[in-house]
Amino acid sequence: MPLAETDLYPPIKAFLEGQGYAVKGEIGRCDVVALRGDEAPVIVEMKIRFCLELMFQAVERLSVTDQVYVAIAIDDGRTTLWRRRSRDILRLCRALGIGLLTVHVGRALVEPRLDPGPRQHRRNRQRRTRLLREFARRVGDPAVGGGAGRPVMTAYRQDALRCARLLGEHGPQRLRDLRAAAGVSRAPSILQRDVYGWFERVRRGVYALAPAGRQALEDYREMLDAL
Repeated sequence: MPLAETDLYPPIKAFLEGQGYAVKGEIGRCDVVALRGDEAPVIVEMKIRFCLELMFQAVERLSVTDQVYVAIAIDDGRTTLWRRRSRDILRLCRALGIGLLTVHVGRALVEPRLDPGPRQHRRNRQRRTRLLREFARRVGDPAVGGGAGRPVMTAYRQDALRCARLLGEHGPQRLRDLRAAAGVSRAPSILQRDVYGWFERVRRGVYALAPAGRQALEDYREMLDAL
């Protein structure tokens, strides 16, 4: 038989009762409510799989108590999402201050993965710096937002196109000359790394345009006009 949300209740109830809680199901709109002495109530919202609806419910319960958990099953095929996205799921729960329980229904085993805590919105200064640098370096607005799966016209690609255009117009160049002529300070690194396969080394310190680079000049002709 397919697993139902109610199958998660017995192991969660036993888990909480083992910690001294009195536990009842379906109190108000809450799947599970647990009380222990004068402590704040614990609320658990359950779903077979992790989903947005589960998080909506948990956030709503934060208006009642800070001790809110979400619980998901990870038996059989339901482990797939957890294994693939466990870090993202934990990061989301941590950011919202919500705890997480995983339930092995077949083994009647509940594993606490994260306890509720203060909402966390940690900033990564290096990522912020890279974001602002890319915004400043990129010429115009050549990439349509939401265009997943398509090459993004980054500032790095724009600089590579500048180098490719100059090589296409003037032939092989020394790196130091190319850097000055193209106005691209990181030109030596771009040609030496050759991320796109557009360039080829003629001899030490001298590079030419490869066939893929000539094709790129055709493919990005409109972008080159803007540069």
